[in-house]
Amino acid sequence: MATTEHPPPSRLRAWMLEGLSDMVKSQDQDQDQGRPEQKTESSLEHKGQPWYRVMCLTGVDYFSTLGYQPGIAALAAGLLSPVATIVLVIVTLAGALPVYRRVAEESPHGQGSIAMLERLLTFWKGKLFVLTLLGFAATDFLITITLSAADASTHLVENPHLTSTLHDQKMLITLVLVALLGAVFLKGFLEAIGVATALVGVYLALNVVVVIVGLWHVVTADHVVTDWSNALTAEHGNVFVMIGVALIVFPKLALGLSGFETGVAVMPHVKGDPGETEDNPVGRIRDTKKLLTTAAVIMSCFLIATSFITTLLIPEKEFEAGGQANGRALAFLAHEYLGGAFGTVYDVSTIAILWFAGASAMAGLLNLMPRYLPRYGMAPHWARAVRPMVIVFTLIAFLVTWIFDASVDAQGGAYATGVLVLISSAAIAVTIAARKAGQRGWTIAFAAISAVFVYTTVVNVIERPDGVKIGACFIAGIILVSLLSRLARAFELRVTSVTLDDMAERFIRDMASRKMRFIANEPDNRDKAEYREKIEQIREDNDVPGQEDFVFVEVTVTDPSEFEAGLTVRGEVLHNRYRVLTLESSSIPNALAALLLHVRDTTHCTPHIYFEWTEGNPFRNFLRFFLFGQGEVAPVTREVLREAEPDRTRRPRVHTG
Repeated sequence: MATTEHPPPSRLRAWMLEGLSDMVKSQDQDQDQGRPEQKTESSLEHKGQPWYRVMCLTGVDYFSTLGYQPGIAALAAGLLSPVATIVLVIVTLAGALPVYRRVAEESPHGQGSIAMLERLLTFWKGKLFVLTLLGFAATDFLITITLSAADASTHLVENPHLTSTLHDQKMLITLVLVALLGAVFLKGFLEAIGVATALVGVYLALNVVVVIVGLWHVVTADHVVTDWSNALTAEHGNVFVMIGVALIVFPKLALGLSGFETGVAVMPHVKGDPGETEDNPVGRIRDTKKLLTTAAVIMSCFLIATSFITTLLIPEKEFEAGGQANGRALAFLAHEYLGGAFGTVYDVSTIAILWFAGASAMAGLLNLMPRYLPRYGMAPHWARAVRPMVIVFTLIAFLVTWIFDASVDAQGGAYATGVLVLISSAAIAVTIAARKAGQRGWTIAFAAISAVFVYTTVVNVIERPDGVKIGACFIAGIILVSLLSRLARAFELRVTSVTLDDMAERFIRDMASRKMRFIANEPDNRDKAEYREKIEQIREDNDVPGQEDFVFVEVTVTDPSEFEAGLTVRGEVLHNRYRVLTLESSSIPNALAALLLHVRDTTHCTPHIYFEWTEGNPFRNFLRFFLFGQGEVAPVTREVLREAEPDRTRRPRVHTG
């Protein structure tokens, strides 16, 4: 590969791109996984943390929703909130949990359901589908950051000791929390599982206290249950109507399903069995299933209990905008029944775990986006570095916070949309995986679960279109930026490595003793007449002496939507006379340029390559190159060489006749 000399980067640029090479190396190792012939870190023993500690890492996202979920459920379902929450728990345990246990089997390295679907679809339709899912994933993670920060600021502003001072500062506090999150990542954030364990442990312990005290007040005040049941019967009539209404309002409670995608994303941190390797993570898969199941069971118990006590003990008007329980129902109970000191401790714990949930979401974004976009050629190289992406995501989070006025209720629809689309895609992915595995029973079960989640997603979109609107904005932005980046990087030398087989090596060594001449040939019939006529035409067009010999180079386009890949060159002799190098690549010009530079670097000779001009409209031919990897081969090959090698004296020669 050719190396281009650049001036030393400035200190700011070096700091911004620090760690870029490490991330590229890590992603290359991700792509090498599953190739036993290559010795990478995937063949080494995996080191990690016990599953119950890693559960706390995903728990800062999942369990922190207790900060706002009971209030959202009360607003959505009113007196039916406990019944609707039971429906949510059933869907969680019988639907989302089996789906993500299967995702853990199919994607044990933390790629999630998006990677599963990526393997099922190829070419541009696969890329566009993945970009669409990335848009919803960005919605999910970014709204997690902004919604969590908004709810943290709500807990701070509504604290009885601070409300008079900070009452009108909610937007400012939310922006400060988002900025603080970005600053931590700019400095260099390492996911501290120990910190997550402490936060989750303290937060759940405080919630246990609140729940026990709340249940005690419900049990000891008999009229509370009686009043609730009478009001429920008066409003809805009988049990069947209640269940029917609960099923209808269930999509509004979908925030309680968040955390499963994060649970799969943290899989690489799970230790697994002693001696286990990345290539065969059986123990990690088993323990991740324990992680997902335990987290779902704990959360389900808390969801039912907190929904019950908040609905029965908090006046309905307090859940509404401006009410003391809006966005902080459990904190309201903590202050009401356990005093200001305990309530303040609860607020501090809630603010801390909500802020750390934003950190978990930011880490998810930084893991997800660089995994796909730069590899697709749909983001610049700096998108693999942490700090520039942190700045981009922080600025977007500022914009989202401003658009939604730092409101927890207003962001609920967008958050639920992102969560539901990802869960629906996961359900569809595991359905397809089960069908391919010939598991008829699981296929039917997962198909039914997929139908439930698709229905829930559609209803949520209809009732709260703001979610799909913000998701569509992310999708449109990602696709637009991706296509512009792909266009800007069209002439980039995007071959990661060149490998020649023995016959190809022999051809190159033989040519190195004289002038190295290649002919770019589009394979057709590959008969003797084709090669003979091609040589005659090249000699006539370029006035090459008859005694000079050539080696043909033929590139077959595989998947033109791919961007970066290695290049394998095979040599063969056809018709006992013509030497041919065959290559497979996503782009003909880039493959030819990479081969020429590799030959130059290994032989220290300047190769020459000969083309025919492409017939047809130049603009149409460029579009063929951009979309399908072929078209304007000669001028594009020259342009790729020019960008890769600025020194004209060292640049391979391109001849076109």
